[in-house]
Amino acid sequence: MRNGPRVTRTRHKSLPEALDTLRRQAAELESGTPVAPAGTAFLRRYDPVSRVIGRVEVSGPRRLRGGLDVRGDGSTEAFRGRLRRTLIEQRAGESACDALARALREDAGL
Repeated sequence: MRNGPRVTRTRHKSLPEALDTLRRQAAELESGTPVAPAGTAFLRRYDPVSRVIGRVEVSGPRRLRGGLDVRGDGSTEAFRGRLRRTLIEQRAGESACDALARALREDAGL
């Protein structure tokens, strides 16, 4: 989990256990304080929705990689990959955490 400059790492024996921890950590980041717009008079202005304030990632065997970006307004986006991230489409009634869990289970063959 990355929250600003602070990074914490944990190890888990199974994907479901790692996904449970990911959900808890993402909820912590989402409930954090709102982020004010950033920028100066001469530079571009960044609204909270366009700023990633935290990231929770999962990596496993056979290049299993994915995670959640938590934005400054508290919204989340799920992605696959590490260097080349691909956005995971959310289905109707599905949260970003649920979409990530579905995609990682598919990738792991579960």
